[in-house]
Amino acid sequence: MEQTQRSTAIPTKGLLPDRLRSVLKSAGLTPAALILWAILAIAPLFIKNEYFLRLIVVSLLFGAQAMAFDLTVGYINVVNFGFAAFVGLGAYASGLLAVKLGLSPWLGFIVGPIAAGILGFVTGVLTLRLRGIYAAVMAWFVGLALMGLATVLVDLTRGQLGLVTPLLLKANAQLPYFYVLLPIAFGIYVILKLVTNSNIGLAFKALGQNLDAARASGIDPVRYRVLNFTLSCTLAGFLGVFYAHYVGILTPSVMATKATVEVLAIDYIGGRGFIWGGMLAAFLVIPVFEYLRPLMELRYVIYGVFLILTMIFYPGGLVGVIQGVGRRIAKVLSPGDSKGAGAG
Repeated sequence: MEQTQRSTAIPTKGLLPDRLRSVLKSAGLTPAALILWAILAIAPLFIKNEYFLRLIVVSLLFGAQAMAFDLTVGYINVVNFGFAAFVGLGAYASGLLAVKLGLSPWLGFIVGPIAAGILGFVTGVLTLRLRGIYAAVMAWFVGLALMGLATVLVDLTRGQLGLVTPLLLKANAQLPYFYVLLPIAFGIYVILKLVTNSNIGLAFKALGQNLDAARASGIDPVRYRVLNFTLSCTLAGFLGVFYAHYVGILTPSVMATKATVEVLAIDYIGGRGFIWGGMLAAFLVIPVFEYLRPLMELRYVIYGVFLILTMIFYPGGLVGVIQGVGRRIAKVLSPGDSKGAGAG
């Protein structure tokens, strides 16, 4: 009897580590991912130049936006050309509350995402019944309308003059802002990984690959597409709040289409459908294009060239290249396994 009890008790000891490992994997927290996030958290401590630290903060902000953007374009195959407008909506919602009502900027992290999420839901309900380019164009029109309102409502937003918003922190140093943004970006990564690795994520992928086949399998296209779009817009609004109280001034240009194109290019260069690809690309692309800032609008032509070259030669983006290199290294390191598999 004792032997039976012992034999049944032994397997249960290993269940907790297995479950924990499963949860960490679902959240995208593999050993490699944890190491990369740890490096990102520690590296700025050794950088004393404020200009370089600002580049890191901006890169992290664009990387987080690219991750949120990728949820829609990478999974349900809908390009949200109004993405920057939802970032701007979150920014203006928080900024106006702080300026007009004197509320703390930190409360904006509640109001901004709610405002962007509600508009994202309404936009999704109205547009995601459409297919192909129509949904993208409708989202673009919503973005243009928001930018137009921010421009003409001068008494409220001050239009092109700019709305001066209070900063999140009293310190002028960049490092404190980095450590405010880092947990936000990390939280967005974990949320997106948990969603995309769940049954909901499987529904997203099915809709992105073949909408008719997914519908035939019992998946409600409108319901899941609207859910996807709303979550992406909510996260965009959250990042908009940080932008508003990090930069300290808001103009309608924050909602411009070119801002969406910039995020789109970063996402595609990083690797569409991988979530973390946009974050990787941001830390490579943003510093380069900051160096090219004197070229003004010509920078966006270069963005376009980068994007076209990526889509033609490396459709999987940087993530695809890294995975390809990893497979080749694994193949070289284990020639015996591949021979055995071929013989079998």
